[in-house]
Amino acid sequence: MINDYVAAGKVYIVHRDFPLTMHKYGYEGARWANAAASIGKFPEAESALYDNQNYWAESGNIEKYMTAALSPADMKRVQKLMTGCEMTVQPSSHTCPFDAYIEQDRALGNQIPVQATPTFLIYYKGKKFPAGQGVVSWTVLKQFFDQLLTQ
Repeated sequence: MINDYVAAGKVYIVHRDFPLTMHKYGYEGARWANAAASIGKFPEAESALYDNQNYWAESGNIEKYMTAALSPADMKRVQKLMTGCEMTVQPSSHTCPFDAYIEQDRALGNQIPVQATPTFLIYYKGKKFPAGQGVVSWTVLKQFFDQLLTQ
């Protein structure tokens, strides 16, 4: 999708954070993803988080998977940005610079309302489609985009 639609300027993706309370370390994962995004490494962080979710969701050791996904120099930059975001620091404690953004995204998600991961919204030529939830195959999504873009 990125190569065929986003890079070609046909589709725009806006990522929002909505860490679910049932996931013990979900908020922490959102913090790490935002820190990586701040240095232009969101795709790497997203892959590390999703590909290893079963592991860090149990242990909370997100840093291990981020370290494997980023270069040492990039990891140092991300670690510096994560100062004040330690897991002992509660969301909205005003010490983690990413919490305000995560909370804004959560408020937007509550308006939809988000009830599953992932949840996605599609807008086209001023028309808002109903929120979709769950994994959608690339084949189905591509057919949908192609159909919309021919209208």
